[in-house]
Amino acid sequence: MENSLLLMIALGGSALAAYAVVRAADLATRRADARRPGTPLWALLRRCRTPLFVVLFTALFGWAVRATGWTPARDHAGLVDRIRVLCLIGSGAWLTVRFASALVESSYARYAGRTHDRARVRRVRTQVTLITRVVSVGVGVIACAVALVTFPSFRALGTSLLASAGIIGIVAGVAAQSTLGNLFAGFQIAFGDMVRIGDTVVVDGEWGLVEEITLTFLTVRTWDERRVTLPVSYFTSRPFENWSRGGAEMTGTVFLHCDHATPVPLLRDHLRGFLDDCPGWDRRGWDLSVTDTSPTGITVRALVTAKDPDELWTVRCAVREELVRWLTEKHPAALPKVVTAPPPNPPGAPVPRPGGGPSGG
Repeated sequence: MENSLLLMIALGGSALAAYAVVRAADLATRRADARRPGTPLWALLRRCRTPLFVVLFTALFGWAVRATGWTPARDHAGLVDRIRVLCLIGSGAWLTVRFASALVESSYARYAGRTHDRARVRRVRTQVTLITRVVSVGVGVIACAVALVTFPSFRALGTSLLASAGIIGIVAGVAAQSTLGNLFAGFQIAFGDMVRIGDTVVVDGEWGLVEEITLTFLTVRTWDERRVTLPVSYFTSRPFENWSRGGAEMTGTVFLHCDHATPVPLLRDHLRGFLDDCPGWDRRGWDLSVTDTSPTGITVRALVTAKDPDELWTVRCAVREELVRWLTEKHPAALPKVVTAPPPNPPGAPVPRPGGGPSGG
């Protein structure tokens, strides 16, 4: 009974003390955020509440157990101390990752608020995302290494592994060749400005937006809400289209197959009038020309511009629908025709006989 009471006192006291400290820190960050609404750091630091509570609770609980003289802890002091140290290492790594992420995201938010160049903002966002992931992986690896060092058997194993580091390095390099290639390709993409989060790309015939870039893979969200996942090494070893490089403005075309009787000047005037009222057209340029002809008709090309690929797709569809509607209503003779019967004979021409020759009069 006495041991149970001591354990309850240690748990309750440690939890209350840790909660009080975390609560005070949370109130301080709230007040700082209210005084400086333009600085996102204080709001982001509130994400550290849970790992901070775990760190404080673990440290205080170890001290409280020793102070109360709990018998099971005293009898197994080595095991209890090792568990406490492992919990401190894990929660400390968690707190470090949250704190570093808050600093990086706060810096990015301030930069994005001051910069009007959207392409540069997307580039920095890509770099910040990869840096955050690298920091998280690095902290996790260091925390695991420190945790393993706390075990004497692993310390001896580590010494033997260091003695044969050359052989292990060669084996690991060969085994992780693909993973390391993707890792270095991720850094090349982030800092080489090849592709950024939010860019419009065409890969393997799929058109979409770059939604996520990690150290090993890249996710493209297509126009129909599908996600195409590709290794980042794909973008360093194969050609792809990036429609957002050098600006998001684009020029698109609409092709119509019409009859030779199409009134091209009237069609051109109607296209200009329609574009004046089209909200997606950015007024940079337009054109309508006959680009090809054949024995059965002509090919009319309408050229339009827009501020980004999404708007260009909308404008192209609207222009195609409007030109077809106008020709159908105003000039149906301009629509393409498929000849399925022989032409009529002119007056006075001989009528062909079924045998093949003209009939005589």
